[in-house]
Amino acid sequence: MKYDIKPTEEKMKKAISAYSENLSTIRVGKANAAVLNKITVDYYGTPTEINQMAAVKATDPKTLEIAPWDASSLKAIEKAILASDVGITPQNDGKVIRLIFPQLTEERRKDIQKQVAKMGEDAKVAIRNIRRDANDKCKDMKKNGEMNEDEQKASEKQIQDLTDKYIKEVDAVTDAKNKEVMSI
Repeated sequence: MKYDIKPTEEKMKKAISAYSENLSTIRVGKANAAVLNKITVDYYGTPTEINQMAAVKATDPKTLEIAPWDASSLKAIEKAILASDVGITPQNDGKVIRLIFPQLTEERRKDIQKQVAKMGEDAKVAIRNIRRDANDKCKDMKKNGEMNEDEQKASEKQIQDLTDKYIKEVDAVTDAKNKEVMSI
């Protein structure tokens, strides 16, 4: 009996997807509504994402405009943005909040690249943990007599090949993000 690789591959795909989603929240100098994805506002006692309580749009490449559907939530949204790690001071005109993204400095670019590299390493660790769990399952299957040693070795090689593929994908996503940071 051979090890079923599909669940392992699905977990690795989810790790890549989570990594890509985390990268989208990094501010890189151009207006991107994804930087607000992790910010929640206390709205009538319930933590609510900004994009669920306001229209968020990029009015130009450097400006993001947040127009809440309930004008009374304007101050709460502004407060939540200030408390977050977005690094942009919101400008409130009483009707909408504007976030003006400054041009990236060389120092900020290097900081972003370090942040991207750290997130990439975290994604690789997650993939390696998935590999370890799959290999442990193969060892348990051999121990329980569900597979012989040759099948175990073949399964572990298949798992390693899958791991290598997704590690390369993490590197490709990291390189693409770094190129994006340097091109702005």
